[in-house]
Amino acid sequence: MPSESEFRRPTRCAIAAAALFATGAADASFLSGDALDTAADVLSWFVLIAMPPAAIGLFWMVHVLPQKAAEKRQHPQKEAIHVLCLLSLVFGGLLWPIAWLLAYSRPTGYALAHGTEQHEDYFEEQVALAESGGLADEAARSLRAELDRLEARGNLNSHLRAVRDRLARLASHAEA
Repeated sequence: MPSESEFRRPTRCAIAAAALFATGAADASFLSGDALDTAADVLSWFVLIAMPPAAIGLFWMVHVLPQKAAEKRQHPQKEAIHVLCLLSLVFGGLLWPIAWLLAYSRPTGYALAHGTEQHEDYFEEQVALAESGGLADEAARSLRAELDRLEARGNLNSHLRAVRDRLARLASHAEA
């Protein structure tokens, strides 16, 4: 003889099916009639007018991230990374991963060829910081030693030579 719980299961299923089929028409919106049409018109104009400039701005901001990272890290090839970012905009983002990888890597070949891993702007900024008194004496000596090593290797161009001379003048004024 079937138990009482076995009789309840079909009854519950029948009640659930009746409740499911007894529901009326579903309304997917809290608006109706002209209010729904007005809301749809406003939303469509927003999507057509405001979203394209926002998407272009977001696309631009994402594509200059490698350039900003290279500038922050004083990457010696930051101009090349900048060009890659611009070309990536033209080619629909295909070059962006290469720019990203280049911005976060240290070019060992560049250091071997040029004697430093820093961009020339780094030395300029450090000397300006030393002139304003914001650079410690030890850091200034280390900077001057690095510039002297570059000169000994023959890798000191005229711009860096002027930076080294400014640093030497600053050191001589500090000694006097």
